[in-house]
Order: sequence, then structure tokens, then C-alpha cells
Amino acid sequence: MAGVLPCSSSTLSLLTPLNFHSQEQCRALYSQSLSTQRCGLFVCAAKKKVSFTDQILDYIEGGPKLRKWYGAPELLPKDGSVAEDEDELSEGDETRDAVLVTDGDSEMGQMVILSLIVKRARVKALVKDKRAALEAFGTYVESLTGDSRDKPFLRRVLRGVSTVICPNEGFLSTVGSLKGVNHVILLSQQLSVYKGAGGIQALMKSNARKLAEEDESILMASGIPYTIIRAGSLQNSPGGTQGFSFEKGTAAKGTLSKEDAAFICVEAVDAVPKERFIFEVVNGDDKVSDWKECLNRLMEKS
Repeated sequence: MAGVLPCSSSTLSLLTPLNFHSQEQCRALYSQSLSTQRCGLFVCAAKKKVSFTDQILDYIEGGPKLRKWYGAPELLPKDGSVAEDEDELSEGDETRDAVLVTDGDSEMGQMVILSLIVKRARVKALVKDKRAALEAFGTYVESLTGDSRDKPFLRRVLRGVSTVICPNEGFLSTVGSLKGVNHVILLSQQLSVYKGAGGIQALMKSNARKLAEEDESILMASGIPYTIIRAGSLQNSPGGTQGFSFEKGTAAKGTLSKEDAAFICVEAVDAVPKERFIFEVVNGDDKVSDWKECLNRLMEKS
């Protein structure tokens, strides 16, 4: 029998999704399963397919046993705070291996976080409700709440961070220096979609478009290696069931599964450009079996 990650029912009540979803909605987020090649954490001998969200929940709900097996960090204090003596570490002593997810309690932010957990990445997240985030993700995520425009808070947020993933617009246009960060990934579906909007829709989305434009401009001038993923209109359709298209101009007219968008953001973490990497992506006909090779090929063309 193939290995199945254990699930502790006693921890189920602790897994409270963040405010915008009930637990039933979260579990039903994807109605179709992804392949085991895509996830790699759940292998079952039975023929029944298991949804990607359920695989992740099984992984999280395993509790202390999984934390021991998979090398996740030990339990944080109940309030989710980190030890005070962490602030005493100098920048030269720190190891930068964490991925920071901005807007971590948004829908896209949560999807990115779940994909990072599957990859066993060290995850930090900016959230509005730290307790809700702790209940949702446990100790797999270091959640931080505060004003990112506040320099001391931003320094604490960026401590140990190598990569920043921005799943929504607005973060880069409000913060100052991202000193020490090695790679910024911006999901910029908003800009490509907003540029293709017209009439009343364009007026309604003008502020969001402005934020998206500011984010891209600031990122391009930052001097930090960056990846801008210009995706099509994000949809609630199941991920892992369609192919992709990376043709120029497709983002303004095409669509992309939200789960696929989150997955691509996480795959881009390891594809660090020397300076810049910008590509468009929508769901299409091209199947991708090796994302590392795919992203490196796109990087050479950009």
C-alpha cells in the first residue's frame, strides 16, 4: 500500500479558515484532484481522487507528528509571536531562506501560502488577523500584523526573507526599502486585465489599475531581481486540469485558474533572474511537465 499521510481528527477543529471562507467552502475550493506529481505529499493506493485542498489540509492537520517527520518549526507561542531575542540578531548573522507572502489573508495570499507549505518552505506572511492565521495554518507560517510603512516593523518582517511574493496589488507602492531581499515576485494579473477593460468596468477598476502600475514601476526601479507574472483574469476553476499558454498578449483576453496562479508564483521562487523576468500566462493547451525548465526557457526569451 502506498503511503498516506496520517490525519489527526483531534486537530480538525483547530483548522479555522480565514474570514472570507467557511470550512466547507475551503474544502470545496477545488472539486477535482491534482496529480501526485504536482503535489507529492499524498499517495493513495485507492482509485478515488483526492482534492488538492484536502491533501493540504491532511498535511497541516497531521500536527506534531508531521512537524517532526517533515522538519517544520516547533510550536510558536500561543499569541503567534516570535521570541524577543530574535530582534537582537544582527543582519549579518541571519540566514535568508524565508518566503514572505504579502496580503496573506486574502484569497490569493492563502492559496500561495498553502502551495509553499506543500513545498516545505519557510513561510512568513503579512496578515490582518494574526490569531485567525495561526488557527488556519498553525506553526507552518510565521504571521505578522502591523503597518508595513513603519520602518522598524518592516525590518522585522523582512528579517530572514530571501523572496517576497505579492499576490495582490498595493504592497510595493506603500513600503520603502526592501533591503536584503534577493527576489520579488509580483502577480500582476490586475494590470493586464485592467488595460483590456473598457467603459464602466474601466472606471470601476481605475484605482486598482493605478496601484498595479505603481507596483510595477517601483519594482522595476528597485534594483532587486524581480519576476512579474502577468496572468489573465483569475477564475475559481479547479487547477491542475488544464494546460497553459505563454504567448504575448494573451493575458488581456485569457483566464487562469487561481490555484494555477498560486502554484506558478511558488514555482517562480527558484527561478531567480539576474535582473528582470516578465512573462504572461493563461490557461491553454500546452502541458508543462517540468516547471523549472519551462521558466528557464521563458527567462531566456524575455
